[in-house]
Amino acid sequence: MSNNDLNDDAPVPTGDLALQTVAMPADTNASGDIFGGWLVSQMDLAGAIAALKVARGRIATVAINGMVFLTPVHVGAVVSCYADIKEVGRSSVKVNVEVWVQHKTTQQPTKVTDGEFVFVAIDDSGKTRAVT
Repeated sequence: MSNNDLNDDAPVPTGDLALQTVAMPADTNASGDIFGGWLVSQMDLAGAIAALKVARGRIATVAINGMVFLTPVHVGAVVSCYADIKEVGRSSVKVNVEVWVQHKTTQQPTKVTDGEFVFVAIDDSGKTRAVT
């Protein structure tokens, strides 16, 4: 069942599914919700997967821009990270990463956050290199 089968007007993720995982109890904060740092880590991995396809070699995260958490993520949620390449520079790749979860009973997708991740291509000695 696609997102459009649920509701033709429902928002849908932008980009390609880059990473999908389940939020586990070990990933919670003191309030019992999924820790924001864990979510950022998943987003960084998803963005890196997309950037690696463009850079074709080692990359490093150099910036994360404009993140806002819209709703908490609960234990057991299926967390899906979508990546969309926004810009490729001489040595950098900008990737927008969106995080969505599915409601346990309705399966309705809900956007949790998004952010722009900037990666720089580096060589084996850690120096900036051109994106090939």
